[in-house]
Amino acid sequence: MKSSEQFTVKDTVSEYLFVIIGAVIIAIGFNVFLLPNQVASGGVSGISTILNGLFGWNAGIIQYAFNIPLFIAGVLILGKKFGVKSFIGTITLPAFVILTSGWEPWTLNPLLGAIFGGIVVGSGLGLVFKGKASTGGTDLLAQIITKFTGLTLGTSVLMIDGIIAVSAALVFDLEKGLYAIIGLYVTTKTIDIIQLGFSQSKMAYIITNREEEMRDAIYREVNRGVTKLPAFGGYTGEEKTFLMVVVYQTEFTKLKQVVKMVDPTAFVVVADAYEVLGEGFKRV
Repeated sequence: MKSSEQFTVKDTVSEYLFVIIGAVIIAIGFNVFLLPNQVASGGVSGISTILNGLFGWNAGIIQYAFNIPLFIAGVLILGKKFGVKSFIGTITLPAFVILTSGWEPWTLNPLLGAIFGGIVVGSGLGLVFKGKASTGGTDLLAQIITKFTGLTLGTSVLMIDGIIAVSAALVFDLEKGLYAIIGLYVTTKTIDIIQLGFSQSKMAYIITNREEEMRDAIYREVNRGVTKLPAFGGYTGEEKTFLMVVVYQTEFTKLKQVVKMVDPTAFVVVADAYEVLGEGFKRV
């Protein structure tokens, strides 16, 4: 049986690998999709895309010029909470951007560049975040703005990325600004998928007056356990019981059939469950 110390070392190595591999993927996506199509989809990479388009400056050098001062400012202003992994992400990403700068573009269609650039860069960022790190840049600037203005972190990030997208529209043209917004949207959605995974399960809350029959039918027909949760009607104040059940997507149609068969008047709320751990699903 492995000790907790062995698991800690293994986890630490995995996290560093996530950061480095993620930085490589981001750099490739930037150089083959975003930069050649002038898609400035937020962050320091977006700033480097704009300055590269204006002056022809090397994008990797520009990213170093922004990332290192921002990292130092983050440590001085926000404290030493970013850690070695974030410093590695801050340093290695521009390095890989420089190393892959000679790669040929994989498309010169701005829309395809925005979509697939967003997917590739989002995948890399998702891995970096899985490594419990960041690539520095405007994320740190957003935290600094939040500290001094009281704005939420989400608002600060949106404001910075919005300024970059508007700048792209002014420097290049309106279409490039719109492509930048598309790229940013695809990036954020891809990050969510990498961190949470595709939704493979459904979680259903069922309110019914036939809870015992419903519980037995779900167990018998769907072969899933049911959790009973106490609740009170907001209007009537009447005590009720929620039945909560989690099923794979392939089992969901069967669950609906069972609910309809037992109680056609049942009230059902269904939501995506992105990660389910425990018996019958993924091991903890």
